[in-house]
Amino acid sequence: MQQHVTVVAALRIGSAVMGIMTAGIIILFLIGPGIIAQCVDGDGEALVILTAIAMPLAFFFVLCSVLNLVGGVGILRRKNWARYLVMVLSVLDIFNFPIGTAFGIYGIWVLAKDETARLFIQPARE
Repeated sequence: MQQHVTVVAALRIGSAVMGIMTAGIIILFLIGPGIIAQCVDGDGEALVILTAIAMPLAFFFVLCSVLNLVGGVGILRRKNWARYLVMVLSVLDIFNFPIGTAFGIYGIWVLAKDETARLFIQPARE
């Protein structure tokens, strides 16, 4: 089961990297043309509108990526709070058809097992 936990953590970290790349692409392809329109035509309105669309989308992807990164690293370090965080993220992934659905079901399947829960029990400090 340890190998499955490591795979779930790697999927979460990989998802975080892809989310940050997606945020960058959104900014590049939405704000970039607005900057070009302003420089070429002097049309500042296009930049304002495209920025108003791009920034909340990019923020959403960065926020999700940070949660995935924190959860993935926490899973690798066998933190019990990270197990619960990744289970919640996995439930949300189920709605992201088809790849997210597969990741979500796999994450829930791995992290909900009793055998996995025993891996996350922290030894008492003296």
